[in-house]
Amino acid sequence: MFWSRRRSRGRKAPLPFSPAWIAILKRNVPYYRSLSSAERAELQRLTQDFIAQKNFEGAGRLEMTDEIRVTIAAQACLLLLGRETRLYPELQSVIVYPEAYVAPDLTEWPEGTVSEGLEERAGESWSQGAVVLSWDEVLESSRDPGDGYNVVLHEFAHQLDEETGDANGIPVLPEDSMIAEWARVFTRQYEALVRRVERGRRAFLDEYAAESPAEFFAVVTEYFFEVPGGLRARHPDLYRLLQAYYAQDPAARMNPAARGR
Repeated sequence: MFWSRRRSRGRKAPLPFSPAWIAILKRNVPYYRSLSSAERAELQRLTQDFIAQKNFEGAGRLEMTDEIRVTIAAQACLLLLGRETRLYPELQSVIVYPEAYVAPDLTEWPEGTVSEGLEERAGESWSQGAVVLSWDEVLESSRDPGDGYNVVLHEFAHQLDEETGDANGIPVLPEDSMIAEWARVFTRQYEALVRRVERGRRAFLDEYAAESPAEFFAVVTEYFFEVPGGLRARHPDLYRLLQAYYAQDPAARMNPAARGR
């Protein structure tokens, strides 16, 4: 991932949310079907604003379409649903490749040396004002909402994390009183996962979450929306804090009988 800061673009007039766009949501964004009518209306409005304000660029000869814009924008805006927050103010562009792409990679080794190479990627988040995604990966991860993997949610969680100026797994929280508990719970859970991975033991969370606190936050965000019941059962403290931060309860949404537990 790559981080820095840059001012956001000016606003454009929102585009109409057509029946064709709703069909795209129903086909490519499974979360949409579980939302209430009020939440669907809000997600549509946020998606409109996102598409109007952000620049979508096709790379690798990809032709930009409404399906690409709506699919990505709606999932990015799912992270903002019901919250008093800005619409990714540092983000200017979403760059989309047709499939996984190759990008330069720097590896820092324990002895202090740095090696350069190339790495195939499904997505990345830049604080210089861009998110880069593979359309193949977006579609595959979007249409399988129960595997704990969603490249759009992951990369836009990084965007939220960076709004504080540091990619450290602590985004801008709704209440200052949450900061100490957030740092305590996330640090404890992150360090526990690192120990499990180092010992070669299986864990509920993908081991990529052990790469850094920033990756831990991005991965648990994916799990919060993709496998909320499992996250709530195995990491209740994490789930509770994410529920407060995102102002949503995906576990109850997907299993109404469990609401209020």
